[in-house]
Amino acid sequence: MPVRPPEGANSRAWPADVDAAVPYWVYTDPAIYAEELQKIWYGPHWLYVGLECELAEVGDWKTTTLGEKPCVMVRSGEDEISVVENRCAHKGVKFCQTRTGHSKELICPYHQWSYALNGDLQGVPFRRGVKRQGGMPSDFDPRDHSLNKLRVEVVNGVVWATFSDETPPFREYLGEKFWKHYTRVYDGRKLEVLGYNRQHIPSNWKQMQENIKDPYHAGLLHVFFATFGLFRADQKSAVDIDDEGRHGILISRKGEQEKTEAMADIRNFQGDLVLEDPRVMDVVQEFPGEETVGMITIFPSVILQQQVNSLTTRQIVPKGPNGFDFHWTHWCYADDTPEMRLRRTRQANLFGPAGFVSADDGEVLEMTQQGAAGSPDANMILQMGGREIAPTDHQVTETAVRGMWRYWRKVMGL
Repeated sequence: MPVRPPEGANSRAWPADVDAAVPYWVYTDPAIYAEELQKIWYGPHWLYVGLECELAEVGDWKTTTLGEKPCVMVRSGEDEISVVENRCAHKGVKFCQTRTGHSKELICPYHQWSYALNGDLQGVPFRRGVKRQGGMPSDFDPRDHSLNKLRVEVVNGVVWATFSDETPPFREYLGEKFWKHYTRVYDGRKLEVLGYNRQHIPSNWKQMQENIKDPYHAGLLHVFFATFGLFRADQKSAVDIDDEGRHGILISRKGEQEKTEAMADIRNFQGDLVLEDPRVMDVVQEFPGEETVGMITIFPSVILQQQVNSLTTRQIVPKGPNGFDFHWTHWCYADDTPEMRLRRTRQANLFGPAGFVSADDGEVLEMTQQGAAGSPDANMILQMGGREIAPTDHQVTETAVRGMWRYWRKVMGL
């Protein structure tokens, strides 16, 4: 029998094939989106904020958005990173308006309330009045009016934050299996930023989480992947998911620019495609094992990309049910040679808003949202590789997508 949402959440039914079919209204319903913000984005989940190396000195800060809440990541001490809501406790002013900055304190421009870098309220003009007139009540305590502070963990150079006191420690949130995947790349070496990209994609935020959990499309949609053998169905690959189904990783090994018998269904292969600058495909094996790809999705907010020598974080910022902003941070290790930095920079051309590969994703996700909006009560089919939710040793599967939806339904109570 179809599963119905609880009263007040949504009147539509969930398909009877609960793990292998998902209704399109999950992408478009404003009530569902509002509930997601509370239960997922502001609930017991770790959200990606940025890289520790983006804040070199005490007083450096960077603005971001977590869920729909404006926030500030700030180096509040030599060995301390704080994340606070970018909202004055007095009148709600978004006090930091630029993407980055440096200051000794955080000051609201409206009434000059000032906060320490960790968010503690430290100054209120005219708190005791002027000439014994006015002022705050005698029981006004600055300790009760600090900025809203998020819990923070800095894990091997990456800053994570959560709005919830119930969120488990980050390593526990990942689970030991995904802790090993995470530390394969984020191994404790100091990181440095190479550059940024930003884009808006007119599609529901969950579509991007799905997209990077979905190896089925990679060699079919992406001409570059199929042609140059970066990620293709006939290559040695695997899909891993955590015990909850919320996190996933696509693992693969680079192949060659050749057409094989297994590629009969890959129409996008172009054997005569030649790069004007072949240095884009100057690939060096650098991580343990023979794998050249490790695309991790940490639910709900980020993709941690290692694709050959390209290293990138992709932050998801939801903007209503029908769109999200996508923030790309391309990085390197601080001890990389100049040659490796240049190699990573060149390979970054594969990704980002106009990347040889990633431009395809932004366009097709918009098309998917358009279809979902037109038929919200129809269902998508998620049966590639069967109906099971388990790790696989191949990429002809949608198992990680099914896992995400099972976890999403659990959190949402659907």
